[in-house]
Amino acid sequence: MTAPAAIAPSPQRFAIAPALLPWCALAVLTALCLLLKTELPWLVNFPKEWTLPLATYINAVTDVVVAVVQPGFRALSALLDAPMRGARLALAWLPWPAVMLAVAALALKSSGERLAIFALATLAYILLAGYWPQSMNTLALVLLAVPISIVLGFLLGVLGHARPRWRPVLNGALDLMQTVPAFAYLIPLLLLFGFGPVVGLIASAIYATPPMVRNTMLGLDRVPAAISEAGLMSGCTRRQQFWQVEVPTALPQLLVGFNQTTMAALSMVIVAAIIGGFEDIGWEVLSSMRKAEFGQSILSGLVIALLAILIDRLTIGFARAPETGPTRAMRWMTPRRLVLSLAVALALAVVIRLAAPDATLLPQTGLRMQMGAVNEWLLGLVRDYAWFFNGVRNAVLYCLLLPMRVGISGSATPVMWGFSLPPSALAAYAVLVLAMAVLAARRLGWQAAAAVLAAGLVLYTGFLDLPWPVFILAVALLAGQVGGPRLGLFAVAGFGLILVNGLWPQLVQSLYLCTLAVLLCLLVGGALGTWAAHSDRVSHVLKPICDALQTMPQFVFLIPALMFFKVGEFTALIAIMLYAIVPPIRYVEHGLRHVRADVVEAVEQMGATPLQTLLQAKLPLALPVVMLGLNQTIMAALSMLAIAALVGTRDLGQAVYVALGKADAGMGLIAGLSIAFLAILADRLIQAAVARSAAASH
Repeated sequence: MTAPAAIAPSPQRFAIAPALLPWCALAVLTALCLLLKTELPWLVNFPKEWTLPLATYINAVTDVVVAVVQPGFRALSALLDAPMRGARLALAWLPWPAVMLAVAALALKSSGERLAIFALATLAYILLAGYWPQSMNTLALVLLAVPISIVLGFLLGVLGHARPRWRPVLNGALDLMQTVPAFAYLIPLLLLFGFGPVVGLIASAIYATPPMVRNTMLGLDRVPAAISEAGLMSGCTRRQQFWQVEVPTALPQLLVGFNQTTMAALSMVIVAAIIGGFEDIGWEVLSSMRKAEFGQSILSGLVIALLAILIDRLTIGFARAPETGPTRAMRWMTPRRLVLSLAVALALAVVIRLAAPDATLLPQTGLRMQMGAVNEWLLGLVRDYAWFFNGVRNAVLYCLLLPMRVGISGSATPVMWGFSLPPSALAAYAVLVLAMAVLAARRLGWQAAAAVLAAGLVLYTGFLDLPWPVFILAVALLAGQVGGPRLGLFAVAGFGLILVNGLWPQLVQSLYLCTLAVLLCLLVGGALGTWAAHSDRVSHVLKPICDALQTMPQFVFLIPALMFFKVGEFTALIAIMLYAIVPPIRYVEHGLRHVRADVVEAVEQMGATPLQTLLQAKLPLALPVVMLGLNQTIMAALSMLAIAALVGTRDLGQAVYVALGKADAGMGLIAGLSIAFLAILADRLIQAAVARSAAASH
């Protein structure tokens, strides 16, 4: 009775065949394109004659719309200019002792005496460095942008919670707002509002709104039904139930949204300085970078970093109770004493101003006035060790960046590497790739084998010489099989839009730069995260470093990279890696630390070595968390493209930045949407892969 079942074909083989068949057809198409790309160059380089002038059409529509609505927006700009000036004057009027007292009291109430000491040290550094007025101007922008973002985000979040049918549209809009580079939507803001601090204020408010929307919806969705029913049974009206039951219950999540919104607004200060041009910290960083005054760049960049860390700790301290409970200092600083401390600070400010109304109370010469010698020393250091920095840059450029861009076939030339690969070496490379694909197929399945073959092809041809029909069809096929037909059509539409607008070369530059940055971040960050998961000491050392990297504005990462390696793609790679390396460290550590202990013990009792336990038990179980870290790493790398464009890249970020300089709304919008498309596609692919993996495991 069991013989027929024993010889019956496996149903899994037939289940795999339909999914494998399109990839076989794609492999045949790839071989044909590679054979014909010399005779048909349009397979690699999309002809300019085939592009569509969509940017011109968008500019024509924009000119008409701007001419009609510009007076209203200019009036709104004038209306916002008054509170902006008022906030700047008020903060400039406050003497630094009063500000220090008020911030120390808030820090004491938020997280205890350690944060209070850090707050005093941060403000003392700002004072001694000579950046106090600029810091107050930056705080004025943040203090005005954050309430606008909070109110707007709360209203949109309540709308998304109350109207579930509108949530897909709202989530799509939020995805665009968080993935389109800030430079892209600065262009319409410039056309509508003109140059000035108000444009930076509005840009910061728009950029900082999505976190509040998402956290509002999340907080209200998580209100237990029992609590809502208890409010109704108590006789509450719908308004009373919302404000007195649901909002207080969701308050911790709302405060997390407040924290993230504040940090997002602060991260925009340098971008706002590009179009605002008033004397704040962002303008100081930008000016010193343009003048190659690396001493001032480090001083001013450190001011932004310290302010970001301080504001992050202040807001997150109010957002959540400490895990170990309130400290003695926090218990002592009751709300009544906090109000009293703030009143004392204000009274101190009034007394100081009445006693010395014209005194600045600031140091006569801050540290930034004495940085000439430091600038000379840094320039001398870079000059004396130029052989080392140039060697590192050239090694990475010729061994990693060029092979990713033009492939082994383009790099192994007398001009690039100084030699050419013989046919026997190319044959050995092909055999090696095929052997790895067969091994991957036996161990992990045909999907892994296809990934190995694709990686081998890209490494041989490079991103620049890869035929665009093959690339588009491969990504669309992958998206369709992982996320469904709609995601596949979305991939085709997005890449088609980029192609017909003549942005394919910039797309390829973006892809290879971000791909290399993400791979290196996963390699380095994954190793550090694994180390931290197995060592509490390493975890304690890495935590403040990750906190600092995560809270620093993006522009700050350009300073050390630009100082040591000058302009170029390697500098952009370093800046992208510094910004994107935190997610793999944190998610890998979190995933490995929270693997079920009984599973690990069972594997160890079976005689597995620590390496086998890690590779065969811990990492597979932690894979969903690691994939989320990969998602965040890709998002961070793509978000740095527009910032990295300032140091000489030729990618989509550079297209956005050039469009900003020309006030080309059409090209800026298309290039910005292209980056947003890449981010959304990567996000949906990883989410779908994690969901399929979770469904398969259950």
